[in-house]
Amino acid sequence: MTDLDTLRDALIRFRDERNWQQFHTLKNLIVSVSLEASELLELTQWKTDEELVQLKADESFRQQLKDECADVLMYLLLVANEAGIDLAAATREKMARNAQRYPVEASYGLARKYMERERKDGQS
Repeated sequence: MTDLDTLRDALIRFRDERNWQQFHTLKNLIVSVSLEASELLELTQWKTDEELVQLKADESFRQQLKDECADVLMYLLLVANEAGIDLAAATREKMARNAQRYPVEASYGLARKYMERERKDGQS
């Protein structure tokens, strides 16, 4: 078992003790991930990068940031559980694909998507 499995199992116990599974359809869980990610994003609204660097030292902001990150992760764990996805394995697989799409020599220091890089380099 991974740490993600342990978290997922604890979260499912928490959910089941409250009889909330009835509300946790795949669609509702995916919507919830998006809503919680929006709340995470809201923490940055109207702030500059410099302000956010300073806010990282503010305990109140850090608590809000921790809470929203946790909310996103909890709903994502429930989405993966509902869909039968092993998040650790899926992450490893995605990282392997990204390593192919973004080789160090072609991507180092660049913020372009691989498709943009291919168009610019003339390699459709």
